[in-house]
Amino acid sequence: MILRQFLHAEPTAASYLLGCVGMAAGVVVDPLFPIEPYLDAAAAAGTPIRLVIDTHLHADHRSAGRALAEAAGAEYALHESAEVGYDCRRLAGGARIELGNVALDVLHTPGHTPEHLCLLVTDRTRADEPWCLLGGHTLMVGDVGRTELASDAASGARELFASLTRLKALPDHIEIMPGALAGSVCGRGLSGKPGSTIGFERRHNEAFRIDDADSFVAFMLENIPPAPEQAAELRAWNAGMTPERAA
Repeated sequence: MILRQFLHAEPTAASYLLGCVGMAAGVVVDPLFPIEPYLDAAAAAGTPIRLVIDTHLHADHRSAGRALAEAAGAEYALHESAEVGYDCRRLAGGARIELGNVALDVLHTPGHTPEHLCLLVTDRTRADEPWCLLGGHTLMVGDVGRTELASDAASGARELFASLTRLKALPDHIEIMPGALAGSVCGRGLSGKPGSTIGFERRHNEAFRIDDADSFVAFMLENIPPAPEQAAELRAWNAGMTPERAA
């Protein structure tokens, strides 16, 4: 298995290339422009990009997902509930994406946005159980995703609480690979550390350790930061609902 993490500054975000070298099958998750670093990394690893996934329709930047998929001759995928104006592969919660020795289990984790998904990663060269979660903007290091960018804050928070409850059931050792870090507008108490574990976040992530739904909603409604500039327009662009322009 290969796993490459790409850290970005404008906006502050993380994206990933992972896959199976033996089967020459790579996946990129949450790519940003420019797309050349992903193409170069995949070529260097001998793992062509077969699939590009966005964990959700982003509201803080234009996704490079469709452009990268086109350049790589790959499929572009979102959760099946995403409302978009283009054709793409639809991923259902509970589906498994097979990449040779690597398997990605799709978890539908609404809250940050209704269509958000996480990916639970298994590397069968090491074990038949998962070891890593690509958490997108649902569960990050030090915080969870804000809930008012694609729905009202309270209903989004209730959905997010249910999603986080499912993630809390994962073993402590599962590593978390976040989609955003400190400096991102998608959280309030984010760490700059690019990885953590379920167990550590369960103990030290203020939002993740709340076990009561009403208390969680109240917490998420406190001190909501300003929305990203042009958030609605960016989300609409990523959904293909506005005229395509050069990124």
